[in-house]
Amino acid sequence: MICPFCHANDDRVIDSRSTESGRVIRRRRQCNNCERRFTTYERVEQASRLMVVKRDGSRVPFSPDNILAGIAAACGKRPIPEEVKRKLVEDVEEELHHEFEREVASHIIGERVMTRLRATDHVAYIRFATEHLQLSTLADIQAELDDLTTRPAGGVDQTDLFRPG
Repeated sequence: MICPFCHANDDRVIDSRSTESGRVIRRRRQCNNCERRFTTYERVEQASRLMVVKRDGSRVPFSPDNILAGIAAACGKRPIPEEVKRKLVEDVEEELHHEFEREVASHIIGERVMTRLRATDHVAYIRFATEHLQLSTLADIQAELDDLTTRPAGGVDQTDLFRPG
């Protein structure tokens, strides 16, 4: 690594630690020239960018920030810690990258988020489901509420994964 202070290309690693659940390696380095210390981070570079196929057929690059924004909107002022929201996004992102190589339909992403929100907070789940499932009438929302009360929060009905989006 090139030292950010003296720009020499001669350093040694004095400490390495795994962070972000093993997804990142943090390295403390010391320059052999000026002896100052600095930190570097190593991450796996995603070779291929996952594309999201939207309802209208358009394709956009996958963005975890978009998922987080949707979750934040659904959670509103609910007492859900930021770490829980970020973990939800990380879990969905990891699952999608393992399952899909190039493209994933937006409704599949929404279903994955809904499943996790349902187990996290029922109000946030209903808020998210209202938008994702495009529930436009009180009867539609009531049907979703009825389903929420009859099925346990942790149980995932396999038909949910194939609901048209």
